[in-house]
Amino acid sequence: MNMANAREIKSRVSSIQNTRKVTKAMQMVSAAKMQRAVKEVVNMRPYAHGAWEIFVNLARAVRASKHSLLQVRPVRNVLVVLITSNRGLCGGFNTKISKHFSSYIRDKNSLLRMNGVYKEEKNSQEEEVIVHVIAIGKKGSKMALSQGCELTASFPDLMHTPTFAEAKSAVSMIIEGFEKGLYDKVSVLYTDYISPLAQQTRVRQILPLDPVEFEKQLAEMDILAKKFGIAQAPFEYKIEPSVESVLETLLPSLIEAMVYHMVLESNASKEASRMIAMKNATDAAGEIAQDLALAYNRIRQAKITQEIAEISAGRAALDE
Repeated sequence: MNMANAREIKSRVSSIQNTRKVTKAMQMVSAAKMQRAVKEVVNMRPYAHGAWEIFVNLARAVRASKHSLLQVRPVRNVLVVLITSNRGLCGGFNTKISKHFSSYIRDKNSLLRMNGVYKEEKNSQEEEVIVHVIAIGKKGSKMALSQGCELTASFPDLMHTPTFAEAKSAVSMIIEGFEKGLYDKVSVLYTDYISPLAQQTRVRQILPLDPVEFEKQLAEMDILAKKFGIAQAPFEYKIEPSVESVLETLLPSLIEAMVYHMVLESNASKEASRMIAMKNATDAAGEIAQDLALAYNRIRQAKITQEIAEISAGRAALDE
C-alpha cells in the first residue's frame, strides 16, 4: 500500500463522518417527531375505543337499519385506502406496506370477502374485480400505479401533517363513492404502532360497516382500554328521534374517526421506523469510519517502518 491509498482512505473517513453527522441529526429529528406522533395516537385511542364500542352496542339496531353505509352488495369494485409515507429513509416501513398491498390485491378471495355478520352476496369468481386506490402519502401513489390499479386521489399533506380536517376531506370522498355505488367495498391498509421497535401492517374493512369487525378491533384494544381506564359503555340505549336519524350523523363521524386514527397510527409507525433506520445508519457509519481509521493507521505504520528500514540500510552502507 502507498500514500495514495492512505490519502484515499482519509478522504473516505471524512466523507463517512459527515454522513454520520447527517444521519445522527435525522435520528434526533425523527425521535422528536415520533414522541409527538405517539402522544397523538395515545390521546386518540381512548376516543376511538369509545366510539367503536358504542357502535358495537348498537349492533342490533344497526343490523335492522337500511342505511346506505351498511348495505352489502356483490363486490365488483374495491377501494383501498393506502397509507404510506411521503419520503423514503424509513427502513422497511414502505416495503412491508408494498408487499402487503401486492398480496392483498392479488388474492381474489380477500377482495371478495366481507366480514361475517351480513349475508354475503359473492361475486362470480370469474368476474374481474377492479381495485381503486386513494393514496395517503406519495409512496402509495407510486405503489398503486406500479400495480396497475386506478389511482382515484392522493392526499400527501395528510401524511405530512395529519389533521382531522384533512382526514374529513378524504372520508367525504370515500363515503360519496360508496353511496353512489362506485365502490362495493372499502378497506384501509395502514400500519399499527406497537412500539418503537415493532409495527404491524394491517388491512381493515371500513365499508360496509360491520359490528363483527369492530368487535375484533375492540378485542385488540382491550389492554389499552384498561391502561387508560376506559369505562364500559351501557349495552342499552334510548334512541331519539329514530335509529335512522342517529345513524345518519353517527356513521360518517365513526368512519372519520376510524380513518384519522389509522393515519395517526401509521404516522407514529413511520417516524419510529425512520428513527431506528437512522440510528442503524449512524452506528454503521461509525463502525466503517473506525475500520477505515484502523486501515489508515496501518498504512502509516507500514510506511514509517519502511522509511526507518531504508535509513538504517543507508547508514549501514555508509559505515562499510
